[in-house]
Amino acid sequence: MNKTNVLLIGSGGREHAIAWKLVQSPLLNQLFIAPGNAGTAGVGTNVAISGNDFESIKQFVLDNKIDLVVVGPEDPLVRGIHDFFLNDGLLKDIPVIGPQKAGAELEGSKDFAKQFMIRHGIPTGAYQTFTKDTLSQGMAFLQTLNPPYVLKADGLAAGKGVLICKTLHEAEVELTDMLANQRFGKASERVVIEEFLDGIELSAFAITNGIEYLVLPEAKDYKRIGVNDTGPNTGGMGSISPVPFAGKEFMQKVEERVIKPTVAGLQKDGIPFQGFLFFGLMNVKGDPYVIEYNVRLGDPETESMLPRIKNDLLEIFLATAHGGLSKIKLETDQRTAACVMIVSGGYPGEYAKGKIIAGLETVNKSLIFHAGTGYIDNNIISAGGRVIAVTTLADDLNSAIAQSLESASQIKFENSYFRNDIGKDLM
Repeated sequence: MNKTNVLLIGSGGREHAIAWKLVQSPLLNQLFIAPGNAGTAGVGTNVAISGNDFESIKQFVLDNKIDLVVVGPEDPLVRGIHDFFLNDGLLKDIPVIGPQKAGAELEGSKDFAKQFMIRHGIPTGAYQTFTKDTLSQGMAFLQTLNPPYVLKADGLAAGKGVLICKTLHEAEVELTDMLANQRFGKASERVVIEEFLDGIELSAFAITNGIEYLVLPEAKDYKRIGVNDTGPNTGGMGSISPVPFAGKEFMQKVEERVIKPTVAGLQKDGIPFQGFLFFGLMNVKGDPYVIEYNVRLGDPETESMLPRIKNDLLEIFLATAHGGLSKIKLETDQRTAACVMIVSGGYPGEYAKGKIIAGLETVNKSLIFHAGTGYIDNNIISAGGRVIAVTTLADDLNSAIAQSLESASQIKFENSYFRNDIGKDLM
């Protein structure tokens, strides 16, 4: 049987986790990661190409006989990398895991996603969308809601475009800042104001080719920088999988009320979709409501969810691309995975890069996924806000968290920081 050459696009912890999983497959020939990081260099071959440089990606794919392209982050998807492949005579038969531009709008535009949910009867909070020209109507709509108030930049804002305001005055100030002052640049040219849903948040995942789908393990991530979920939002400070409050009955509701109608809605709207669906959910008194869609795996949820999947990930990707996804029975490790993210001091604000990371080789009871790392003079250095994800699988939540924290404390670089309460709210 011919083995598969894979190009994985991205440079974060999610991509390192995907790469780590892919190299376990007997179906794999060569794995390339563009651009990758210091961690992916240990499992595959890094290629110094940006995920948004489609022409260079094309040349690399042709030169290296790539059979499958897996797109990790949202940006190349929203920019249309899948469409670029389909519209090129030399690339069109090479499958891409990641939706075309039309499907990527589920993440690329909060307003589009909300309209889609309402149209297909998928449970979500009430909302309206406003621009700079309709700011006064936005102020009036805020007065019809009860606090707290949820404001979302319509476009991509690297996970930081959602504000939860406790008072009407704060919401009015922030709405003005987002629309009139373009706080998030182009991403906040339109702002979605939505009803606050009171419940516990979690993430659900599926992979689909638009017809068949496979439900993947759920996870809960921790978005805020500070202990007890305080301070500003980040790209994610850690994650837990499985989620104790999302039992079999709840996840059946998620499949019936959210996943199935989403796949059916894509078919109905004539939107082709080949890739991951991420459902940001709120468990409101035992019922799932959708807060947002993403069109790729979450980060840091991937780092706790993926190690629990026993199946061959490459086999799942090939079945997504060529059919047969519905024949795959997902096998999951019943242990709990706890992921703790080590970040640069100052993140999500200003932070320094280029700090030498020590202690990585001393960790032997946890998995290490590099999120923002690079090399200088044979040293691994920090190259981002979120730097290292530490994941432990253990028989219970308490043991998994304790081991991840112990392992995280062995990894040191100047001004490093991690939350020591990840998952404690679930115990």
